Amino acid sequence: MPTELTRCYGRGDLHFVTFSCYRRWPLLESKLARDLFVRELSRMRTEHGFRLVGYVVMPEHVHLLMGEPMKGTPSTALQVLKQRVSRKMRQQKEKLSSQQKSVAFAEDRGESGQFWQERFYDFNVYSSGKVQEKLNYMHANPVIRRLVEHPQDWPWSSWSNYAKNGEGLIAVDFV
Repeated sequence: MPTELTRCYGRGDLHFVTFSCYRRWPLLESKLARDLFVRELSRMRTEHGFRLVGYVVMPEHVHLLMGEPMKGTPSTALQVLKQRVSRKMRQQKEKLSSQQKSVAFAEDRGESGQFWQERFYDFNVYSSGKVQEKLNYMHANPVIRRLVEHPQDWPWSSWSNYAKNGEGLIAVDFV
């Protein structure tokens, strides 16, 4: 990533953010790991007061379409979210399947023990057309990656919220 990255906060824009597991390893490949992430996302959303317009949790990365939090910035909210998920994953490590244990942390691969790649990609979304484009992209991601045949088969996204009038793992803010 560029070292001179500039973030544009304070304008009330939505932010399409992408962040990855360390070295893009599939550290979120288990249902337990994705469920844990979604629970923490819901908790963070409430605590930091940001709008969540859309999301998808993939095995090795996450996309969020979020508003600016009432408390802090998107950067600080994401930092706390990533820290909480990584701590809880470490606490749950003993309960995970043997397959997930083998990739639960970078330390298991002889690395530094990180769960998340540093930093994140942020794109300010300021038009309804871009909002729809980003939602379509997120909801199609599991299908394009051949994890499922239809977005309805991947519960770790906001697709069901939009298709089923709000029925999803966590609530989203419709725009």
